[in-house]
Amino acid sequence: MSSSTAAMTRQWTTWGPVVAALALGAAWGRDLPGFVVGLIALCLLAAVLAAVHHAEVIAHRVGEPFGSLVLAVAVTVIEVGLIVTLMAGGGEKTSTYARDTVFAAVMITCNGIVGLSLLVGALRNRVAVFNAEGSGGALAIVCTLATMTLVLPTFTTSHPGPEFSGVQLIFAAVASLFLYAVFVGVQTVRHRDYFLPVPRPGHESEDEHAAPPGDREAWTSLGLLLLALVAVVGNAKLISPTIEDGVQSAGLPKAVVGVVIALMVLLPETLAAVRAARRDRMQTSLNLAYGSAIASIGLTIPAIALASIWLSGPLVLGLGPLHLVLLALTGVVSALTVVPGRATLLQGGVHLSIFAAFVFLSFSP
Repeated sequence: MSSSTAAMTRQWTTWGPVVAALALGAAWGRDLPGFVVGLIALCLLAAVLAAVHHAEVIAHRVGEPFGSLVLAVAVTVIEVGLIVTLMAGGGEKTSTYARDTVFAAVMITCNGIVGLSLLVGALRNRVAVFNAEGSGGALAIVCTLATMTLVLPTFTTSHPGPEFSGVQLIFAAVASLFLYAVFVGVQTVRHRDYFLPVPRPGHESEDEHAAPPGDREAWTSLGLLLLALVAVVGNAKLISPTIEDGVQSAGLPKAVVGVVIALMVLLPETLAAVRAARRDRMQTSLNLAYGSAIASIGLTIPAIALASIWLSGPLVLGLGPLHLVLLALTGVVSALTVVPGRATLLQGGVHLSIFAAFVFLSFSP
């Protein structure tokens, strides 16, 4: 990256969160006309991209696999904030937002991000190489968390409907936190080498030789990251009525709201994963994808369980038959992709096909 490009990046990622926060303060509690909602949406997008940029700066400072963990947690904080703000005061009509958003995040990460990263990596090197041990363990946790929180509520009988009882919700929240903590411990301490990019002679990337940012730059990025996250959550609250009204007026299923939220939040994560794949760091791409899926469930479900204390209306977590089939297909195909530790265009195309089916069936179930 040239010095002029780097300077321009620093400028907009510095002012983006500040402008988004100012817009939030100016618009909070007001009835917003359409053009103002559009401006707020642009500020929200700038804050999301700036947040991920600053997370990347911090990630470069602490190194892998901590970098992927920082990005995943940052994105999940944004997701949790969006879900809670949409559900607050929404009553029964928002009862499925948490389920729809978490499931969409799983499908986007495990099929969209993984498929696109494999496609880019295979186009660059014919075969994408990664650690089967680390990626396989991460995938196992994704499947376990998804089953415990999104599948079991459909079949439990203690509470009518696809919902957990209070005790079951507490158990699911604690189990999710436990599995997430185990994953973080294994990823960063016990078996850190399983989550590092596979070295390939003659395929060194530019960022391997780039000097990490200094302490001052890292702390500045941390402060701007926190400001950006606050701006994202607040501005999402401002534009959420417009999203809901648009979905309703178009006659689309309510699940589309969750898909829109997940797509918006995970867009920067997707860009980061694709950049890593282009640099022949496929393991980093998979860390971002599976790490985001794990954080999405492992942190969102406990947060929603805690928020349900004051949120009105039911909390529907159980998936319907269509989504259960897509989740099962994703688990089987992902296992077949990860186990060999190598993938080609074929695996990337299969995952992208499943992702396309998910998006299409979300709009036309």
